[in-house]
Amino acid sequence: MTAPAEPSAVSADTAPAPKRRDYAQFVVCAVMAAVGVFLVVDALSLTGGFAKVDPVGPRLFPLVIGGGLLVLSVVFAVAILRGSTGEADSGEDVDPNSPGDWKTVGLLVGLFVVTIAFVDVLGWAIIGTVLFAGAATILGSRHWVRNVAIGAVLGFGSFYAFYVGLGIPLPAGILDGIL
Repeated sequence: MTAPAEPSAVSADTAPAPKRRDYAQFVVCAVMAAVGVFLVVDALSLTGGFAKVDPVGPRLFPLVIGGGLLVLSVVFAVAILRGSTGEADSGEDVDPNSPGDWKTVGLLVGLFVVTIAFVDVLGWAIIGTVLFAGAATILGSRHWVRNVAIGAVLGFGSFYAFYVGLGIPLPAGILDGIL
């Protein structure tokens, strides 16, 4: 006589593993909430009057974005608590198992830090040229002259677009009086 198979052992092998709650998603919610609070508090401390043409004032966009981040952080936290999870990236052309390209990320972060550090000294037109040309080079473009030319068009073009089009003066730096 043979003993009948235990149904719980068979079903345990074929049943899908229960979903585990990913608590790291709460860190994302906390970061979103912190950035939202920072934007709202910082926006409330802004004073108007530095832009020549600004019918809505400097507070509107930071308040809208900060409020949106706060609302989304609460919505995402509730969704996580309810067990909602995203689907795996099966349809995209991304390999989720490949390691990240930390060299490129580090170079881009360094370029942004250099941009922030030198924007007042060199001015937006020059540092914008360095930013756009450097980012293109870091991301793989090996056309050095074309990178600098396109970076210069974007850097100087955005300088004049802000100054003339929006009435917002960007730092001119060493080109003050020339631009």
